[in-house]
Amino acid sequence: MNLAAIGAAIAVIGAGLGIGKIGSSAMDAIARQPESASNIQMAMIIACALIEGVALFGVVVALMSN
Repeated sequence: MNLAAIGAAIAVIGAGLGIGKIGSSAMDAIARQPESASNIQMAMIIACALIEGVALFGVVVALMSN
């Protein structure tokens, strides 16, 4: 099996787990304080976008290293 594919898979799995954790924590926070839902949602979207960027960078680096 190709090592670049394993590296790309690890990057994608890590991003999926991270975004899932962020979404879960955001829903818990909104359930506790519904009045601050818009602030929590904005922070969640920004964090998810940063994680996606890092995951994409990891996939590109893994595939280019072959």
